[in-house]
Amino acid sequence: MSVAAATPPHLAVRTVPLRDGRDLLDHLPAGAPLAWSHRGDGLVAWGEAARFDWPGEDSGLGAERFTAAAAWLAEAAAKTDVRDGVGLPGTGLVAFGGFTFDGRSAGSSLVIPRVIVGRRADRAWLTTVCDRPGTHPGEILDACTPARPIGPLAWTEGSIPAAAWGEAVTTAVRRIRAGELSKVVLARDVRARAEQDIDIRTLLRRLTRDYPGCYTFSIDGMVGATPELLVRREGGRIGSLVLAGTRARGATPQEDQRLAAELTTSAKDLEEHEYAIESLRAALAPLAEAVETPDRPRLLRLANVQHLASPARAELRPGVSTLDVVAALHPTAAVGGTPTGPAMELIRDLEAMDRGRYAGPVGWIDARGNGEWGIALRCAHISGARARLFAGCGIVAGSTAGAELAEADSKFQVMRQALVD
Repeated sequence: MSVAAATPPHLAVRTVPLRDGRDLLDHLPAGAPLAWSHRGDGLVAWGEAARFDWPGEDSGLGAERFTAAAAWLAEAAAKTDVRDGVGLPGTGLVAFGGFTFDGRSAGSSLVIPRVIVGRRADRAWLTTVCDRPGTHPGEILDACTPARPIGPLAWTEGSIPAAAWGEAVTTAVRRIRAGELSKVVLARDVRARAEQDIDIRTLLRRLTRDYPGCYTFSIDGMVGATPELLVRREGGRIGSLVLAGTRARGATPQEDQRLAAELTTSAKDLEEHEYAIESLRAALAPLAEAVETPDRPRLLRLANVQHLASPARAELRPGVSTLDVVAALHPTAAVGGTPTGPAMELIRDLEAMDRGRYAGPVGWIDARGNGEWGIALRCAHISGARARLFAGCGIVAGSTAGAELAEADSKFQVMRQALVD
């Protein structure tokens, strides 16, 4: 097993209380900011003190990348001198990470930033990461310039035109009805190009404003607002939020209520949701005690869509790491399908693209194992002036190409609106 990651250096980490009262995003300089926020709480960061990169491994589902990342972070923690004056989840040594959807793809990474600003309820903190005790990273002194508008955009088709993607949906339904699998999630992409480099801070502000109930993230160029929490860990307790089954929001309160009633009584969507719950229970069974889920899903309404949602909770068995849980849960039935193996093979056959880190785990972890990991949904990969947007839909026996194209279009709207001034 080869890993394209430098041996982590010896680091000095210091966390102190912060009392400037600013919004998290107000601290970010331009460039390549890191962020994870939800309703005003979370972490923002910049600079790079150490980095783990996984080159891709052509074997199974690629759980090796999670194991290698965990080992790298443990080695980094063992070599780090930490002075933590706050002692909350997200203080001390922290890494931001994003993993590819498919283990065969390169691009999974962990980044230990130079500067981190965190907030949790009424407490805020500043963490600096240096190469030796008593020093401060230069990035902490950088002035924060105003975030720039995006400017005009040129839009193009992605890896597969809409009509061809609809044919892929029809093919998937035929194979599901033939008994090859129960569900598969198929994704699409579209592309945009601006006249200047896209300011990620502008996207973060718009996503935070428009989707306060989602987890807004920026990690290694992947930017979005995901409604789906894969796992939150504090101590030995974990929580997760399963989403599967979607409708658009209505243009009027009456239409919105009609769509909600249609979703909550739809045999197709309830079936899709049950697959996702069963997938989570099976994945957590070897790692956790007494997985708790509700008898029926609730309705989660976001600005553009509404989902069937089920929160889950469990107590981890001794010795289980956070990235063990992430590896076990990914890919969930909500982003891959069920059974997992046949669904992954069908995705490779029909999607005509490499998802990269779309629909892969994204989030942060501290040296004590605390962390929050979502699924990279409602997102775009930003590279200079270019943006690649993604959307995916769960396909089951009752799916139709027209309905799935409409659902994908509604999911694209999150990043389309964030990119348009």
